[in-house]
Amino acid sequence: MSQSESHGRTTLADYRIALSTPGARRPMVASLFARLPIAMIGISALLFVQRETGSFAAAGLVSAGALVGVSAGSVVQGRIIDRFGPTRPLLLVAALFSVAMTILVLAIEAHAPTPLLVTLAVGIGLTEPMTGSASRALWARLVPEGPARDAAFSYEAISMETFFILGPGLAGLLIAAPWPGTGMVLGAACMVTGAVLFALSPAVRAWGPAEERTGGRLLGALASPGMRTLALAALGFGMVIGFVEVAVPAAAEEAGHLALGGLLLSAWSVSSVGFGVAYSLRPWPRPMRLRLPVLLALFGALVALLALPTTLWALAIAMLGAGALITPQSTAHSTAIEIVAPKGTAAEAFGWVLTAVTLGLAFGQSVSGYLVEHSGPPAAFLAAAACALALAAVVWLLRHTIRPPRPVKPTPTAPALT
Repeated sequence: MSQSESHGRTTLADYRIALSTPGARRPMVASLFARLPIAMIGISALLFVQRETGSFAAAGLVSAGALVGVSAGSVVQGRIIDRFGPTRPLLLVAALFSVAMTILVLAIEAHAPTPLLVTLAVGIGLTEPMTGSASRALWARLVPEGPARDAAFSYEAISMETFFILGPGLAGLLIAAPWPGTGMVLGAACMVTGAVLFALSPAVRAWGPAEERTGGRLLGALASPGMRTLALAALGFGMVIGFVEVAVPAAAEEAGHLALGGLLLSAWSVSSVGFGVAYSLRPWPRPMRLRLPVLLALFGALVALLALPTTLWALAIAMLGAGALITPQSTAHSTAIEIVAPKGTAAEAFGWVLTAVTLGLAFGQSVSGYLVEHSGPPAAFLAAAACALALAAVVWLLRHTIRPPRPVKPTPTAPALT
């Protein structure tokens, strides 16, 4: 079994090597600020809209609209970053995002119609700076292939889960502030600041366009069959999280403690980070082609158990168990890109994974909003599990595609006329 297929264990020494790589510190710190509010903004927007409209269905649609925008913007930004480097694209979208966020906050405050809010939310997603895609791709430029690079990708997934611990908790607390839009504004300011600092760091400014691109012109990185299978796994992963992110606050509201919804969402990220570090030291299954469907199926099975608790304390305990498989999946998705993505499409490939996750989130949140209002949170948890198991079965059937793409043969040129 080749290392490109298994991408096995790392050690704590590999983490130290990756994180101490020359030139990595400044963009690494900046990306932390840029990605910290990713979960905070989404949950803050959901709770802000729910507070102003009184409807979880409307709030879920607005949140889903933002995710649809992210799903499109991530691929477009990734392709542009691969072509021109990250500095100019990130600075441009950071400015556009600031304007779009201001307009959306004012519209929510003015009780604008839900279709308008959804449209504006799509604009927010389109312009959200894709610092995470650029940060992930930067590690492939700074760290040579091997365990240290795998550790860097694992760090990216673990740090993201840390943000999912802090983000929902902060959103849940800030919704109780004198002005309920506080979380959205603070999150946007943090994201823009981090994106600008990342874009202007020396290692990022030295990043030029890709020397070679082997993806198709239209589909790009998605021209690889393995990338399409990876996208399906990421889609199922996002669906599950989307269902849960609406169902858990709804369960908290039913219990009379809406502000605890964000803190409950942080519970499964706590176990995700802790288990994620241990999992990276001894991943299972070792072959990536098996790891993707197995982890997704287990995730769905554990989320189905969230339908059983009748108290918030019991729900929090069940979420600790389900959350253990979040970071392992995120790490597997990031590492699998190294196997299946065509050369020169790193940022775009990560953008496709993010697109699949966010489309799953959008679907899960919008359907979950309907289910919690008509059937209650347990129905949403069971629907999430069903989606995960169905897509895990599809990924299992396509597992043979998780391999390096075949190199594209150069087009022969006609001999010059003499």
